[in-house]
Amino acid sequence: MKKDIKLLDYLAVRRSVPAFQMCEPGPDKAEIESILTLAVRVPDHGKIAPWRFIVYRGEERARIGEELLKMALEKNPGLSEEMIQVERARFTRAPVVIAVISTAAPHAKIPEWEQVMSAGALCLNLLMAANAHGYVSNWLSEWFAFDERAHPLLGVKAGEKVAGFIHIGSTEFPIVERPRPALEDLVSWQGGED
Repeated sequence: MKKDIKLLDYLAVRRSVPAFQMCEPGPDKAEIESILTLAVRVPDHGKIAPWRFIVYRGEERARIGEELLKMALEKNPGLSEEMIQVERARFTRAPVVIAVISTAAPHAKIPEWEQVMSAGALCLNLLMAANAHGYVSNWLSEWFAFDERAHPLLGVKAGEKVAGFIHIGSTEFPIVERPRPALEDLVSWQGGED
């Protein structure tokens, strides 16, 4: 198989953009469907699709933000004005937010851990599919991903887990590199002399 230079070039500079640096335009419905069609091409032992998506767009994002703010204030009534604005804007920082929901469950043949990893692979594929469509993206997990009181508001069903919220949009900020780990700190070799 020949090297795909364009893909190699992309992977060499792949970078998330902070959600607060995103702006319009975001993908329209047809582009979102195309992005999701590409995203589902992930390892999935047993072809059981142990995940699903929830797409948040339009005014619904602001409504969810207001409800999340109420929950945050219940937990911490002394939130600063800055944090109140942060909570309110959780879903409006990017034009589109897509939740990747893990539906991993015990299975006769497929280990649950493999199902969970498939949802993680789906999140990364979703980032790359958004980038391939010309958008910037970021994979976030926020406090409400782990707070079951927020799950009904977000459309998460009992027994499901949020693998991540993928924020997708455009940016006017320069996309800058961040430090990456040194390979020699991560890799051990067993066998081979070259």
